[in-house]
Amino acid sequence: MNSLLFLHKYFEGFMTRYIPNALTLLNLFCGCIAAIYAVNNNFVTAAFFVFLGIFFDFFDGFAARKLNVQSELGVQLDSLADMVTSGLVPGIIMYKLLELVGSDWGEVDLSGNFELLAIPLIGLTITLASAYRLAKFNIDTEQQTYFKGLPTPANALLILSLPLIIEFQDSDIINAVILNKWFLIGLTLLSCYLLNSNIKLFALKFKSWDFISNATRYIFIILCIVLLAVIQFAAIPIIILLYIIMSILDNLTSK
Repeated sequence: MNSLLFLHKYFEGFMTRYIPNALTLLNLFCGCIAAIYAVNNNFVTAAFFVFLGIFFDFFDGFAARKLNVQSELGVQLDSLADMVTSGLVPGIIMYKLLELVGSDWGEVDLSGNFELLAIPLIGLTITLASAYRLAKFNIDTEQQTYFKGLPTPANALLILSLPLIIEFQDSDIINAVILNKWFLIGLTLLSCYLLNSNIKLFALKFKSWDFISNATRYIFIILCIVLLAVIQFAAIPIIILLYIIMSILDNLTSK
């Protein structure tokens, strides 16, 4: 009886300890699948797996805090998973979009059988900027209650929203803007800047549920729900802009 009780407690402790890491690995798994679909120009399915990966990314940290099993391994593993789901995949998507709209790009022949388009490689700077941002985050002890620069999942949502808007919004005006090579290059550069800027952005971490101390977070969530319900995927870029503006105003108010 005692041995069975010991095994039960050991197994329960083992499972509790590794639940957050299992969720992080699911995030990485979704990112790998998303990368495969993105390379094959299936942007909608790629976006679905990125969204699913971000869902797991949110709950791995939540589970670690609730179960009180935070570890340095979990922190490093989380960044490695984010590097794929929220770093590599957005870079591939931007490369593919630039490849789609560029008919006169320079070409680099690497193997004799495959021609790599040169200018669309600009899109992969999103991946480089994401890696730099994640590395800085891991050694920055200040970012406990806020983010310094746009988090990689938020940036991934911004980039992934572009093919979704094209696919589902059915607006010739919006499509013409998105499928403009200079718009895509400009957004890529803006994305790289925002990822590594010093702008302080509030984190959606609730230490309590009272409205007063979390007013900015509650208002932001309500506005997000309304915008998504009204204009669907076209709301995502607006939400990212709103996130930045509300964070700046929150910083000014707190000062």
